[in-house]
Amino acid sequence: MPEQAKQELHKDENVWPIYFRLQAEERKVGRWTTLAWSIEDLCLNEKDRPEVELAEMGEGYYMMPLELFRDERMEYRFNLNAQDPHLFFVCAEEDEQLKPVLMTAAQGVAARYMDGDYVVLHIQIPLPVQVWMEAYLGRHGELEECKRRGGGKGKKQKGRSSGN
Repeated sequence: MPEQAKQELHKDENVWPIYFRLQAEERKVGRWTTLAWSIEDLCLNEKDRPEVELAEMGEGYYMMPLELFRDERMEYRFNLNAQDPHLFFVCAEEDEQLKPVLMTAAQGVAARYMDGDYVVLHIQIPLPVQVWMEAYLGRHGELEECKRRGGGKGKKQKGRSSGN
């Protein structure tokens, strides 16, 4: 049932279902052969998605929701302001195959998975997704860095030992 629920997702102001394929390519590194993974066949529009059901498409095809969260707004702004904004795909390795577990536009979220047994792939954020993210930030406002840190920049707080 959860797989069926995933296929029923529709784009709204917080969630955008994105279809893609994980592609492996063998590469020789010195004497060793390794797999280099990439994201291919990205599809943003439900109408343009492959006609066959995902279960019938074969290995490597997936649909994952890109979900935006209010507490990650500062990270979205940082990413969108970068010269080359990215979507991050967190994948777990199972039997020499990658299976996506999370898609995010927050670099900090993706970075938390890099120290574990996960592979993090990234692609440039497609322009329509960037526009959608900008609209999300416009609707919900943006977190200010100084608010998260608990005080304004340059504002000195006096403590008991300050003598004032």
